[in-house]
Formats: sequence, structure tokens, C-alpha cells
Amino acid sequence: MILSRAKPALQKTEATESREGSGKSLPKRDDLLLKRDFTGALTLVEFQQNPDKIDPETLEWIGYISFHLGDYVKAYKIYKDLMKQNPNSVYAVYFGCVCFFLGHYEESRKAFENVKLTDEQHKRLKNRLLFHLAHKEGDEQKLMSYHSQLQDVQEDQLSLAAIHYLRSHYQEAIDIYKRILLDNREFTALNVYIALCYYKLDYYDVSQEVLTVYLSNYPNSATAVNLRACNFYRLYNGKAAEAELTKFESEASRSFTYAKEIMKHNMVVFQNGDGALQVLPPLVDVIVEARLNLVIFHLKQENINEAYNLIKELEPTTPHEYILKGVVNAAMGQEQGSKEHLKIAQQYFQLVGGSASECDTIPGRQCMASCFFLLRQFEDVLIYLNSVKSYFYSEDTFNFNYAQAKAAVGNYKEAEELLLLIQNDKIKNDYVFLSWLARCFIMNQKPRHAWELYLKMETSNDSFSLLQLIANDCYKMGQFYYSAKAFDVLERLDPNPEYWEGKRGACVGVFQKIVAGQEPQDTLREVLTLLRNTANPQVEYICRVIKKWAKENRIPTN
Repeated sequence: MILSRAKPALQKTEATESREGSGKSLPKRDDLLLKRDFTGALTLVEFQQNPDKIDPETLEWIGYISFHLGDYVKAYKIYKDLMKQNPNSVYAVYFGCVCFFLGHYEESRKAFENVKLTDEQHKRLKNRLLFHLAHKEGDEQKLMSYHSQLQDVQEDQLSLAAIHYLRSHYQEAIDIYKRILLDNREFTALNVYIALCYYKLDYYDVSQEVLTVYLSNYPNSATAVNLRACNFYRLYNGKAAEAELTKFESEASRSFTYAKEIMKHNMVVFQNGDGALQVLPPLVDVIVEARLNLVIFHLKQENINEAYNLIKELEPTTPHEYILKGVVNAAMGQEQGSKEHLKIAQQYFQLVGGSASECDTIPGRQCMASCFFLLRQFEDVLIYLNSVKSYFYSEDTFNFNYAQAKAAVGNYKEAEELLLLIQNDKIKNDYVFLSWLARCFIMNQKPRHAWELYLKMETSNDSFSLLQLIANDCYKMGQFYYSAKAFDVLERLDPNPEYWEGKRGACVGVFQKIVAGQEPQDTLREVLTLLRNTANPQVEYICRVIKKWAKENRIPTN
């Protein structure tokens, strides 16, 4: 039977509750909130409200539930309406909380800073919010002032732990969370915060173990699932992390909004930057990591200027931020030939690598290696890279830098082996890679391989530079045949007298090796051909000497 929609719903009575066959009764709002079913609670409150006149209490509940759902825009509008009705009230503090989560810090402070509150609980809420605003604004004096007003109550201690976390004092945060959890075993959500701290300390296995305690009771927690995906990313790969988030999003309610932004952000990271320009820019001032990951994306795309513009005003506070700012300055310095940028990069790397907290970590040692690399102190570079090489055996970028350091100190055999391990096509087509590989081949008595590298290249400034390297390095190593071939091409591309002199010396060197039995006699014909490519009076004299010896030794030269 379909009841008339025009009739108001009857008040529920004990009789109707006990009557069999009357159907299921509506759930209670408080029960839904205890279960953290905010979507259900919001639906119930909106269903039960009077459409003709919405009372302040109903608005309060809608604002509260919207806030906990992560729908801060809706909560913002509701608390703004409530503030108009009663501006000097706790509504201003609630409105300030919403503004804080929207990233509107100045509006948040202005909304409630001068509001006078009488309730002790609301006063503490106001102080906590001011405490967090002081941290966001970087005002140390105010931060310490509000810190001194915190009390030994759960809410204040949780806020203190949050600030410790935000300031990278992860162990201090863990200590607070564990102390509270010890006295309140039912506060299982604290396991998520502890897991997050362990994640930040790079203890991904421990983080996962602690997180499982909470997920076993609340498998659909957005925050916990997101953290588990991040652990998978660190422990396994992006695909495993992506699968975790995709599964959660497919099972979540359509009305689910909480943590969607952070999940979109993380999905970009898991997918190796796909969609970065669409997702990350709006989140730059909302999620701290969004700016950093957008910088990383631009670096990978070789958009150095965009990366620099994003990070130049950032005052680094964490090792990760110092490292990234160092990398960007190093890239700018190399692209523009700027010693100033390279010096700044070197200082940032030294700051991280020399710090007590990072000196024995893998990133810390990489920083010291980078510092010495920029200072061209390659013996010191190898000390640090040798200590972490077992963690990066198949990492192309690491092997590339490691190989350059090895070659720079004359260890060309190992440098060649490292360069040949690299699979990344972008690196393999880079001139720096090709030039180091060619030099290693030459120093390891494999000049033909170096020459084949040149033959595979298209004509360009890079191929011209590689020719010069092959010509000169082969000459120094007594590999005169390939030196002569390289100088011959150089001379035809640019009739510089120096190239003729190089070719002349190389051709004479090949002739000497043939006379000494160190080169095949057939090579003599090609030497004569190379010499005749030059219109120089010396050519005829050299050719006569070579032909005379060839005739005496019955070696055909035609």
C-alpha cells in the first residue's frame, strides 16, 4: 500500500514499535553517528526536517555531519548562515574550523579570533584552532603561546601530536598516541595515526602491521585504506597501490566525499604522473605534497623553469623539501650554466647529508654523494654511493651517476658495465650517456664499439661533439685507425687545419702500427683513401712513403 505523500508521518509510539508486521522503523540519528555512517545520518536529518521552516538545531546537525563527511563547502554555507543569526557564538569557531580545512586561513582567524566564549570546552577548541593556524602561518611566537595553554586532556594532546607530526617530530607524536591508547583501548583510530607516523619514518612494514589492527574492525575507512595503498606503493609498486584505491572507490558510496582530494592526488603519484596537470594545481595550497609532486612531475618532463617557479618561494622544513629544492637548483644550474644555482644545490645537499637525523639514511648518503658530485670530488662520491649501491642495483638513474663517478676516477671497466645495465631509452639517447660510454669503450680497448655509437646517431651538434671525443681519445690511446676515421669526417664537416693535423698524425700512427705488425696490412688502402680526401701538399709526400714501403713488402694498395 502506498501512503499519500500529502499526509505527515505519524509520531512513532511504543505501540507502533512493538507491533508486528509494521515494517522496519527509521534508524536513530545518534546510532548512525556512533557507527560513523555520516551519509545515513545526513539523509535522515534532511528527511526529518521541516521543509517550511528549518530550525537552527537542524542546521547545526547538517553542518556537523557535512563537516565530518568532508563536504566542507556545504558546511561553510551552513555555518555562515548560523553566524549571521548569532555572530558572537561558538558558530564562529565551527565556521573557523571549516575555513581551516578549506585552506582559508586568514578568513578562519578573522571569523572567531575576537569571539568571547564562556564554555570551557569551546575555549579549548578555539585555542586548538589558533594553535594550528599559528603553525600554518609559521608564527613561532604565537605557536608557543597557544602551546602553553594546552591542557592534559585528550583533545589538546591529540592536537599537540598533530603539530608534532606536521613538524616532522614523528617519534614525539607516536609517544603521545601510544600514551592515550594505553588508557583508552577503545580508541582504535589512534592506530591509524601511529601507522602514519611509522610510514613517515620509512618503517612501512611496521606501519602496515599497526594499520591492520584498525582495518580489521573498519575495513572501509578512507584514511586507513589510503595509507595502506601508500604502504603498498613503497613496499611493492604503483600498480598494487592503484588497485587498492580503485577497489575502495568502486565499493564506496556514491555520496562519499571525504578524502577524495588526497586520493586523487595519490592516484596521480601511483600512476607515475598521469593526470598531474589536471589534478595537482588546484591542490597546491591544500595538500602539502601536491606542490612537491607537481615539481617532480615538471622535472620528469624537463620543464625546469616551471619546477623552479613552483618551489623558489618555498622555505624547506623537511629533508624531502630540502632535497627537492636542491635537485631543482642543480637542474637549473646545469641548464643555464649558473654557478650560483649549483652552489645553492650543493649547500642544500650538504645540509641534509650532514644532519644528525639523515646522515645514516639512504637519502642522506645520496645527498652527500650529490654534494661531492657538484664539487667534482669523485673519490668522495664513490664512498657514499658504494654504501648504498645494493639498494639500487636495477635503478637506471643511480647506475648512470655511479658510472660517471667510476669513469671520472679512471675505473672505466666497471663504469662500462654499469652503463650497459641501463635500460631507460631516454638516458641511453642522452649525449652525456653516449659520450661516457664511448670514452669507456675507448679506454677499455674497444674503439670499434665507440665508432658504432657515432654511426647510429643522426647528424647534429651532439654527433659532431662525439666525433671530436672519439678522434682525440682514440689518438691518446694509440687507437689511430678510428682516430683517423673520426678526424676525416670532422675535416669534411669543418675544414679546420687542426683536424687535418689530427688526421695526418693518426694516419702516420696507423702506418707505424702496420709496419710493426700491430695492425692488419689491408688497412693500408683505407689510410691512403683517407689521406686523399684532403687537398694538402703534404698528402702526396706521405702517400709516396707509404706506397714505397708497400711495394717493397709486396702489399697491394690499389
